Amino acid sequence: MKSSSFFRAACMLALFAPLCTLAQTTVNGPIFTDGPGYRRWSVGINGGLLAPVAASGGSNDFTKWKASAGYGAYIKWQLLHSLGIRADYTGGKLAGNNDRKLGNGDAPGRALNSFETKLKWSASVSAVVNVATINWMYKKNAVQIYLSGGGGLAGYSPKISTQLEGGLTKYSQNSTIKEFYVPIGAGLKFKLSEAVNLDLGYTMYYVDGDNLDGFNYGPDKDKFSYGYAGLEFPLGKRTKPQLSWQNPARVMYDELAQQKANLQQELEASRAANVRLTADVDKLIADADGDGVSDYFDKCPGTMAGAKVDGSGCDLPKDTTPKQIITKVTITEDDRRLIKDAIQNLEFEFAKSSLKPSSYPTLNKVAEMLRTKGFSLKLGGHTDNVGSATRNMALSKDRAEAVKQYLVEQGVNASKIEAVGYGANQPIASNKTAAGRQKNRRVEFTIY
Repeated sequence: MKSSSFFRAACMLALFAPLCTLAQTTVNGPIFTDGPGYRRWSVGINGGLLAPVAASGGSNDFTKWKASAGYGAYIKWQLLHSLGIRADYTGGKLAGNNDRKLGNGDAPGRALNSFETKLKWSASVSAVVNVATINWMYKKNAVQIYLSGGGGLAGYSPKISTQLEGGLTKYSQNSTIKEFYVPIGAGLKFKLSEAVNLDLGYTMYYVDGDNLDGFNYGPDKDKFSYGYAGLEFPLGKRTKPQLSWQNPARVMYDELAQQKANLQQELEASRAANVRLTADVDKLIADADGDGVSDYFDKCPGTMAGAKVDGSGCDLPKDTTPKQIITKVTITEDDRRLIKDAIQNLEFEFAKSSLKPSSYPTLNKVAEMLRTKGFSLKLGGHTDNVGSATRNMALSKDRAEAVKQYLVEQGVNASKIEAVGYGANQPIASNKTAAGRQKNRRVEFTIY
C-alpha cells in the first residue's frame, strides 16, 4: 500500500539530484558560498487556500472539491546560492462532496455525500532549488523561480456524511490519523528589500494513504494542494547580502575581468622595466666618439677619432719630452708574479663593473710597472654562464674597461692598454658548480 508513495519520492529525488549536483560542482570558490559574508537563515509565514486536489494527479474520492483557508510557516537554511533546505509547517481545512455529476450526466451514486478534514498539522523537510533568475546578468537578483521536493508527516481528522443521515460523523475513533506524504512544489519569489521577500507558491502533497477524505474509494491514494502568498524574513545583519539572491555567474565574470586587468597591469610594468634595463645596458656599452671610453664614463664627448685620451675620455696633454727608443722589452719573473697577484686580488662589486677598494694596492703596482717599463697590457674580461649572453658580454667588457680606466687614471698611457670582453665564451672551469663559476668570473692580464 505504501510502495507507490515511496516510488514517487524516489522519482522526485532523481529529478532534483542533477540540479543539486550541478549546483555543487559549479560552485567552487568563496565568491559563491562565502559563509561569513552572506545571510543563510530565513523564516517565512504564508496564507492561502487548501484543496483536496492536485494539479498533477487529479482529485480524490469525491466529485467536487472546495477551497478552504490554510496557513503555514517555515524556516530555511541556504546551503548554496541555488540550493536550500526548508522545514515547513502547514495547517487548515479540506472539504468536498459528491454534488458534481459524472461525465455521462448521472449522479455519482456513492454512499457518502460529503467530507470535511481538519489538517491539524503537517511537517516536512524539503530541498528548494533555484532553477531560474530573471535578471541573471546582475550580481544580485530580484526575481526567482524555484522548485521544491521532500518528505513529511501529516496529522488530520476527517469527518464524513452519508446520503441518508446527512450529518458529519467521525471517520475513525482515533482522534488524529498520521500519514507520510511527499510534498512537490514550485514558486515565484520577489526581493522587496534586504529585510523581506514576497513568496508566491503552490505545493502538491501526495499522501501515503486513502483516508484523507474518510472514503477508501481506490485505487489511487489521496492528495491535496496548497496555493499561498507569504513573506520571508532573512535573519542576520542587513549589511550582509542574502546568499540566495547572489548570481555566481555574474560574480565570476567580474572576478575574471578584474584578474585580467591586474595581469595587464603587471605585463605593462614588466615591459616598462625591460625598456629601462635595455636603456641602462645601452648606456654602459655605447661609445659615440670611438675613443675607447664608454659614453657613461666619458667626461669629454666628441673627441677626435683616434685621439689619445685618458680614462675619463679627455685628450691627453702632448708629450714634449724626447722619446726614448726601447730596443728590447724584457719581462721578468717578478713582473709576472706582480701580474698574477693583481689578478688574484682583483674584486668587483656584486653583478657590477665597479672595482672594490681592495683591488687598488696591486693595481697601483701594475700601473707603476707599466709607466716605468713601457709594457703594453691586454685586459680580457670573462663571466660565468648565469644570465643572458648579451648581459654577460656587456658585463665582461665593462669590467675590463673599469680596470683600464683605473690604470689610466694612475698615469698609464691609454693607448698601451687594450680592454676586451669575452662574456661566458672562454670558461676555464665547469659552470655547473659554484667553485667553477667563481673561477670563470675573472679579468686576465697579458703583458707584452
